[in-house]
Amino acid sequence: MIDSGRFNPARDVVETASEEHFAPDTDQPAFSVAEIAVPTSRSTLFDLGQIDVRWDEELATLWAFMTPHERPNSNLGLIRDTMAWQRESKRVYGGADGSGRDGPLKFMVLGSRFPGVFNLGGDLEMFAECIQRRDRATLLSYGVACCEIVDRIWHCNDMSIINIGLAQGDALGGGLEALMCFDVIIAERQAKFGLPEVLFGLFPGMGAYSILSRRVGPVLAREMIAEGRIYSADEMCEMGIVAKVVESGEGEAATAQWIRDHRAHHAGYVGINRAGRRVNPLTLAELTDIVETWTDTALSLSDRDLRMMRRLASAQTKLR
Repeated sequence: MIDSGRFNPARDVVETASEEHFAPDTDQPAFSVAEIAVPTSRSTLFDLGQIDVRWDEELATLWAFMTPHERPNSNLGLIRDTMAWQRESKRVYGGADGSGRDGPLKFMVLGSRFPGVFNLGGDLEMFAECIQRRDRATLLSYGVACCEIVDRIWHCNDMSIINIGLAQGDALGGGLEALMCFDVIIAERQAKFGLPEVLFGLFPGMGAYSILSRRVGPVLAREMIAEGRIYSADEMCEMGIVAKVVESGEGEAATAQWIRDHRAHHAGYVGINRAGRRVNPLTLAELTDIVETWTDTALSLSDRDLRMMRRLASAQTKLR
């Protein structure tokens, strides 16, 4: 499917399909000053299998870009690497008490190196296999791990930082759930966004309802989830979800410029974001309660729903 000479993953994945505990402890350990000061060469932070991480001293920014090995979705390996990225960034750059207040890190950015895609969400092929063999434990473990990642992004990894999501390509399903957790989202104009789970009888159960309700209100949140439609970057900006839309290829430069424009008042913005989270608190308990419902809903899907899910997975595979 070609549109103006450009392949559109968000549209094509959905339209193609429409044809007929490895999680770490949530409590961070206490570290001594000596442990915090460990050289980065001794950390796995810069040697993750599916995330490319680099430190930008000038901007006090840790840049991270997902580099999925196969389908650009949240496979088990990417989930493990994401947890390691969060854990090690705090260990290496969190300062003496791990909070980041006296550490060098002020901004964390997450983007993707997969052309045209930020992230297409859950591992649908794995979901289908678990549903067929009635493996509730694996589905729930996967969902809880995703919820822990969402919780840590939402709470800025329990550090005094500003989280920035950079969408240079499409964010669907769980990919959009994770993206919406960031304090600031910068999107290139061609990027598409949506929660298409309703196409195969499911719903986005790892944060979408909770986050959207806090960002745009419960009525619009339910509408976005129930309709499963695809939104443009400009539409997401009008709703207040995306902070800034830039032209294709300008995402990284625009993000760097946003950091330059805001770093002088970093402490104030951190305080504002913390106040917002206090007014509208989001807890891990809320997220995991919902993922229990998501798991039970997944296990009730029909054979027709599973065929649709596998078509979506097949369409994701073709993006390679």
